[in-house]
Amino acid sequence: MSVVTDPYKPGTPCWIDLMASDQQAALDFYRDLFGWQGEVGPPEFGGYAVCALNGKPVAGIMAQMAPEGQPLPPVGWTTYLASDDADAAARSVTESGGTILYPVMDVGTVGRMLVAADPTGAVFGVWQKVDFIGAGIVNEPGALVWNELNTTDTDAAGAFYDRALGLRPATVQGLEGYYSLNVGDRTVGGMQLVPDYLASGTNPHWMTYFAVDDTDSTVDALVRAGGSVIQPPFDMQAGRLAVVQDPQGAVFAVIASPASP
Repeated sequence: MSVVTDPYKPGTPCWIDLMASDQQAALDFYRDLFGWQGEVGPPEFGGYAVCALNGKPVAGIMAQMAPEGQPLPPVGWTTYLASDDADAAARSVTESGGTILYPVMDVGTVGRMLVAADPTGAVFGVWQKVDFIGAGIVNEPGALVWNELNTTDTDAAGAFYDRALGLRPATVQGLEGYYSLNVGDRTVGGMQLVPDYLASGTNPHWMTYFAVDDTDSTVDALVRAGGSVIQPPFDMQAGRLAVVQDPQGAVFAVIASPASP
């Protein structure tokens, strides 16, 4: 089990959360699909639910909400990148050509956060830990395993994340047009042009990947629960992958790593 106890290095994806139109329905769906445990949180935190797997936090689920007079944000998953200083990160995002959507705010005693968009329009969060480092288990079935930026301009996006958050792109041998995103000498994510299997006109975004034991059976269970399939299971370099949509429209990927010889 890949339990995380040390703080994430700045720039590393450290947390994910889902904005849902029906929070309880989303909690039920992901409980059945991945075995998560979670319940609607206290009102002072907007009911935010922290979901756990084997007793460790893996993801957040919240109801759609927006400041007064603003439209509701879309249903979907958000990737948060770690930072030691959210205020400095906000300044760096702005100076590097990004847009702050939700300014730096304190989240009780657990941390500080902001939400921004990169110059190509992909939305992401920044998380500065106080009492909460982020995901406590990763790279295990039912948990986060990969974060991938799908963009319309890899050069512009790569330059932005490198300058703003220290997330350095590098080409990947044997995968033309695909880039690793690196913190120091460690690969922490990927980047590519928005793939053809997504709907025409899909906006740049960060895709969340969850590890599963069996991609095909997971997709079958998702469909039975009211989800839909965008890219049916297929074999690729990293394993057997599918891109799917939950019943409320949030898109994510599931992947089973190749069996060990």
